[in-house]
Amino acid sequence: MKSRLSILFIGIVFCSCSSTNLVFISVQQPAPVTLPPNARTVAVVNRTQASEQTKVIDVVDKVFSMEGSKLDKDAAAVSITGLSDELVKNNRFTEIKPISTVLRTNTPNQFPAPLSWETVDKICGENNTDLLFALELFDTDSKINYSVNKVTIHTPLGNVPGLEHQANMLTRVKTGWRIYDPVGRNILDEFIYTDRLNSSGRGINPMVAAAALIDRKQAVNQAGNDAGHGYAWRIIPTWIRVSREYFVKGSDNFTVAKRKAQTGNWDGAAELWQRETTNPSRKIAGRACYNMAIINEINGNLDKAIQWAQKAYENYGTRLGLVYVRMLENRKLNNNVLQEQQPNITGN
Repeated sequence: MKSRLSILFIGIVFCSCSSTNLVFISVQQPAPVTLPPNARTVAVVNRTQASEQTKVIDVVDKVFSMEGSKLDKDAAAVSITGLSDELVKNNRFTEIKPISTVLRTNTPNQFPAPLSWETVDKICGENNTDLLFALELFDTDSKINYSVNKVTIHTPLGNVPGLEHQANMLTRVKTGWRIYDPVGRNILDEFIYTDRLNSSGRGINPMVAAAALIDRKQAVNQAGNDAGHGYAWRIIPTWIRVSREYFVKGSDNFTVAKRKAQTGNWDGAAELWQRETTNPSRKIAGRACYNMAIINEINGNLDKAIQWAQKAYENYGTRLGLVYVRMLENRKLNNNVLQEQQPNITGN
């Protein structure tokens, strides 16, 4: 029996009036970013601090956006840690080197122009790394909405009128990243991610209402850490669950094959479908050919799956076959990208 590593979970949708059921399988999707296969070491740098000539602009921005003097700086460092930690977990690399030196930017709170290749070469050369991951933007922007509302306060002496103070704060956390390949002189990725944090508090006096906003720094740090972890996933292929329809009606063999599939005996079901591929009924033969495409995808043989799906549509007019051919061809294209995303570990 062939290995079925592609199967994550088999789910049958029962419907007495339907001619098809569903099978759920896991499919690996390529990462959004493809790295050079020989790249095995990475430097990670923070490029978010304002240069000397732009510090005044940066301070003014922080005052008007209600940012703490160290909020962005500390959270950016946490974001670098989050990225490095996630990259360490990935067997794609043999070494991750966070660079302690913080590069300056002339465009604080904006996604800057790329680093010069001289700078990239210097960093990667000094640290003996193949790639450079750079956090190039970390900016927080907060807005507070404060209101006072009339309320009824319940006391042991009865209900008395009072005022309730309510403070709401919306904080936007924006991060921007790049990946530099000094050998190919390519910027492999540019990505900006924005997260939004909501904090609120209420009480009978302003201090109680504001108390809920005190932990904003912790929330921003957590958002920065999550952004770092999340960005690392742009280079990691992922598994998703997809559904496929297969035919369960047409002949006695289809009825028995349905029960076999429900118990996980897909090889037994396939034997019965194979017999029906030569059925004198074009409808039944087309359904059987289509189901043979399904079992071949389950077994990981995409080329045979495409051949069977094509036969179902071209020879017998089974409409699901045409849709399925396109799905399978897309999977083959994705598999080609996945092959490119596998690291070359020869000699390591």
